[in-house]
Amino acid sequence: MKTLKVGIASYEDMKARTMAIARGERRPRRGEPRVWFTSVESFARVLSDRNRALLALIAAEEPDSLADLAALSGRAKSNLSRTLRTLERYGLVRLEKGPRGRIAPRVPYSEIVLDLPIGASRA
Repeated sequence: MKTLKVGIASYEDMKARTMAIARGERRPRRGEPRVWFTSVESFARVLSDRNRALLALIAAEEPDSLADLAALSGRAKSNLSRTLRTLERYGLVRLEKGPRGRIAPRVPYSEIVLDLPIGASRA
């Protein structure tokens, strides 16, 4: 498995970075974060202890469906769907379509590393 590097940058800095890349004025450097959060607080909300435990469970058990994950985790399927969509939006989980329309969650990373600048943003 791979390591996902995440960073913290303001919305304005992330937008400027994305636009510069789209215009060809900037290329992402090797080792740069691939996923960005606007604050440490938003990072902490998305990667709460409960959500990290869920990611670990998915990685270990590789459930075949959301129903299987609900049974393994003891969480309601509706709650899992909402949480998994958020995690998917940040690239922390993949939702793969399986047989008979089942959705199988997968965790593509074994480690998440936060790149946190002390001073101004580097995005």
